[in-house]
Amino acid sequence: MDRDQKTAAVAELKQTFSEVGVVVVTRNLGLTVAQSTQLRTKMREAGGAYRVSKNRLARIALDGTDYGSLSDMLTGPVGLATSIDPVAAAKVAVDFAKTTDKFEIVGGAMGATPLDVAGVQALATLPSLDELRAKIVGLIVAPATKIATIAQAPAAQLARVLAAHAEKEAA
Repeated sequence: MDRDQKTAAVAELKQTFSEVGVVVVTRNLGLTVAQSTQLRTKMREAGGAYRVSKNRLARIALDGTDYGSLSDMLTGPVGLATSIDPVAAAKVAVDFAKTTDKFEIVGGAMGATPLDVAGVQALATLPSLDELRAKIVGLIVAPATKIATIAQAPAAQLARVLAAHAEKEAA
């Protein structure tokens, strides 16, 4: 990797750190290519990204960002799981760590707030941003549905009474 490639990698990482809501640091202890591809696919489906970066370049990119506390975690073969939704990357990383012993969570950060392993696991148990939005929409729509059902009930009862009366007179 020459100097221009390193500069581009640092700039890309710095941009990523400025856009994301969470960064999860993971340790890779011999993941196969298939496992790594599976992890990246799951991360993309959840709206996140997973990348392996040189620790020195990642430390340089962390300077001046909210995620500066992560530089101590960047030792050995590590990867960075990121997402704009604070829950997505943590959820995928924790779920993937349960499937293999060659992948472990080191820690992470949510903005300027550093997270240890327990913090990342707790973050993974929270509902995602989309799930929260769906619950809010459901709560907003439920009263309107009930009102519509109640408003229709008298009209339906009246129609049944008229139909029964018509059948009685026809007989």
